[in-house]
Amino acid sequence: MNFCKVLLPMSVFDQFRGLFSSDMAIDLGTANTLVYVKGKGIVLSEPSVVAYHVKDGVKKVLAVGEDAKLMLGRTPGSIEAIRPMREGVIADFDTAEEMIKHFIRKVHKRSTFSKPKIIVCVPHGATPVEKRAIRQSVLSAGARRAGLIAEPIAAAIGAGMPITDPTGNMVVDIGGGTTEVAVLSLGDIVYARSVRVGGDRMDEAIISYLRRQQNLLIGETTAERVKTSIGTARMPDDGRGTSMQIRGRDLLNGVPKEIEVTQAQIAEALAEPVQQICEAVMTALETTPPDLAADIVDRGVMLTGGGALLGDLDLALREQTGLAISVADEPLNCVALGTGKALEYEKQLRHAIDYDS
Repeated sequence: MNFCKVLLPMSVFDQFRGLFSSDMAIDLGTANTLVYVKGKGIVLSEPSVVAYHVKDGVKKVLAVGEDAKLMLGRTPGSIEAIRPMREGVIADFDTAEEMIKHFIRKVHKRSTFSKPKIIVCVPHGATPVEKRAIRQSVLSAGARRAGLIAEPIAAAIGAGMPITDPTGNMVVDIGGGTTEVAVLSLGDIVYARSVRVGGDRMDEAIISYLRRQQNLLIGETTAERVKTSIGTARMPDDGRGTSMQIRGRDLLNGVPKEIEVTQAQIAEALAEPVQQICEAVMTALETTPPDLAADIVDRGVMLTGGGALLGDLDLALREQTGLAISVADEPLNCVALGTGKALEYEKQLRHAIDYDS
């Protein structure tokens, strides 16, 4: 009887504290950061960009997220707009910490009473040092505990795949900095490979193609607009496809000019990154145990991440692999939703969440 008396106040206090702390899941992406709050779903989705003002060697944060993205490539000398995440991991520690702090503050208003518990997803290929950097950033930004979950597991959960079943599931998560190819079974990774090809590499491919072929220099923002508007992974049937007008600087005489680019040109520009993604998928299939490979033939491959929105990418992969390729319902939100579900169903998925390293 006394034992119950001792236990009761503690559980009541825990529940009381839980009311005030809104635990979060963060998809800390190279291109976008998404925040999922327990019980509310995804509450924030903003670009992973920070703009700061440098005066006498001291940095002062000016804008974060959407506002900072508008400044990319358009800043005067005293202002710098940077992306603290590169290829899925932290490239600039202090700026990343400021960015995480800003997003947590934006979502977690009642910071006075308690600190939230936060789960962050990391690329499968991240080194222990890179993982520690992410964990430290989150803890310094005001988390009570910081857990890490592998990106492929989060993507598969978010896409609604039955990863806890004893059958093979293959997920290809194409993010801004990396592409994660993984085969999952019984709630864990059987094989995973992280290749540093993603949306950013596609933008770079478009920039260098236009510089070589058209003598036109364009910025990252324009390249991204071209990719999302008319980007395609395979040649259009009519050999030309739709077209759009873009503006940049003419490299021959140095003046701004406007030209027309067609889908066929962009398909040619994106051929190399698309091929690298296809090769990563082929390598994963070659190293998969035969029984799981049989399941994958049966179930097909799931594409998630922003890169999955590239036109005809599923068809290009289908031509290479001969498998059924499907794109998730909300490819951009899959990883955040999966990380959020790991937070909601922490007991069932605790083997996938790493709280200490």
